[in-house]
Amino acid sequence: MSDFIQLHILTHYAPANLNRDDTGRPKTALMGGALRLRVSSQSLKRAWRTSDLFEAAVGNHLGKRTRLLGKDVYDAMLAQGLDAPKALEWARQIAAAFGSLEIEKPESKKKKSDGDSAAEQDLKKLLQIKEIVHVSPAERQAALQLAANCVQRGKGPEVDELKLLSKDATAVDVSMFGRMLASASEFNVEAAVQVAHAFTVHRAEVEDDYFSAVDDLDTDTGAGHIGERGYGAGLFYLYVCVNRTLLQKNLQGDKALANRAMASLLEAITKVSPTGMQNSYASRAYAAYVLAEKGTQQPRSLSQAFLRPVRGSDDRSMLTESIASLQKQRENFDKTYGPCSDACLALDTDAGTGSLQALIDFIQD
Repeated sequence: MSDFIQLHILTHYAPANLNRDDTGRPKTALMGGALRLRVSSQSLKRAWRTSDLFEAAVGNHLGKRTRLLGKDVYDAMLAQGLDAPKALEWARQIAAAFGSLEIEKPESKKKKSDGDSAAEQDLKKLLQIKEIVHVSPAERQAALQLAANCVQRGKGPEVDELKLLSKDATAVDVSMFGRMLASASEFNVEAAVQVAHAFTVHRAEVEDDYFSAVDDLDTDTGAGHIGERGYGAGLFYLYVCVNRTLLQKNLQGDKALANRAMASLLEAITKVSPTGMQNSYASRAYAAYVLAEKGTQQPRSLSQAFLRPVRGSDDRSMLTESIASLQKQRENFDKTYGPCSDACLALDTDAGTGSLQALIDFIQD
């Protein structure tokens, strides 16, 4: 039976463009008949796992999502004195162990097209894997070690040596957020952390920010540039579910590492903001409210608390109303289905109660 940690987070962001759609405007969602601002789970997870805070906590156990592992291997072999043609050939073989290559068959010098040969094609594309691969530190090190062995013996990799993928590598981010490999599904990793899209608890509109820039050397002509971008502000609800049992399993039973990973994740969730247009809006915010629950019961989001958009009032802020709605929804679920968790603990900056350290101790217990 799995042991779950559920996190319910309320965070306020001043005017910002946290997560853009294909037109460059803030993402939105229609919920409860009202338009809301939205931040995708992919945006949030990337901000957390690439943050300085997260890296400082579990840096030795962080993988890399990349298509360019082959370029790393190629550069390493060149640095060890191998000639470029052999380095390219062997690096492509090693990269192909992690997924199909973007260019399966480079053009040979005998078959030139518009004067281009394999050596003249874009090196990056020749070494690029088709799909982004989440590579663990151990897998990357194994690839580089194989490259070094090949250079040392002057011979390319053997078939058995190219079995570089592993499900036993203890990469925290892979264990948390999973890995999907279309060409090697046996090495997929089921995510132990599920992250919902964050959305505003109230109605929200994308507004237009008209701006201009003045040419410092030509002030007589007025604006040197005129533009427009979208922005929005709001109080966001975010739901995160951690399967502690699966996380520890993914980390090869290392409970201490699993606890350290959960602590760093919680701190990142409460302190690290999406990186979209930070320089333009300085949209850095700490969580205003966090409710943590733990138990073996079937997890559930409390998003239903905000089907009716929160309004706030003269004597109660939108944050106060939102906290009350969350707590009421939790009570109603418990009345209907029985307790949905064994214990809970909250951090509430509105009331000035609780602490991040207390929450960390709670989820690690």
